[in-house]
Amino acid sequence: MGLRALKKDRTRQLLSDTAIAMFLADGFDQVAVADIAAAAEVSKPTLFRYFASKEDLLLHRFADHQGELARVVHDRAPGQTPLEALHRHFTQGLQERDPVTGLCDHPNVLAFHRLVFDTPSVATRLVEYRTADADALAAELGGAAGRLIAAQYVVVRQLLARDNWAELAAGRTADEVYPEAVEAADLAFGLLTQGAARLGY
Repeated sequence: MGLRALKKDRTRQLLSDTAIAMFLADGFDQVAVADIAAAAEVSKPTLFRYFASKEDLLLHRFADHQGELARVVHDRAPGQTPLEALHRHFTQGLQERDPVTGLCDHPNVLAFHRLVFDTPSVATRLVEYRTADADALAAELGGAAGRLIAAQYVVVRQLLARDNWAELAAGRTADEVYPEAVEAADLAFGLLTQGAARLGY
């Protein structure tokens, strides 16, 4: 990464981190974009050059995962089906307490997820992120059936993650929920795999 690109990346991260800290402290709807820009010591137009919307400031933490599903399928081991690779990837995320799986009970992660799930405009924008992931996965799988499988997988993964987070938000620990999360993932992806196998996936 060149120096200019590195500087832009650092500014983008600073803006997102500043915004998230303010959202967690005061609530998403109570924080104005102008206040975020001032706290980060940039102008409002500069902020919008990095982020198209207030919601994107919060969802920037998902940026590293954009296109991840397609990469998992593309880089899968020889002889491994796409859904086997995706199932393994999700299960590994559970084991590692990856926040994307919903099974991370760090207080900051729980608070972040609460912001995402309980703020309607953010939840709506998150759907667009998920749609982009489904489109990239569908392109990797190929065909009309691949598009259906991709959409189903993304929805199932989102439901599993939301269920895991709900258990943690209710006061349980990640270690307590982990066996149930694995069992739910095995059931969900087993059903998806059965259907996909009939279509050659």
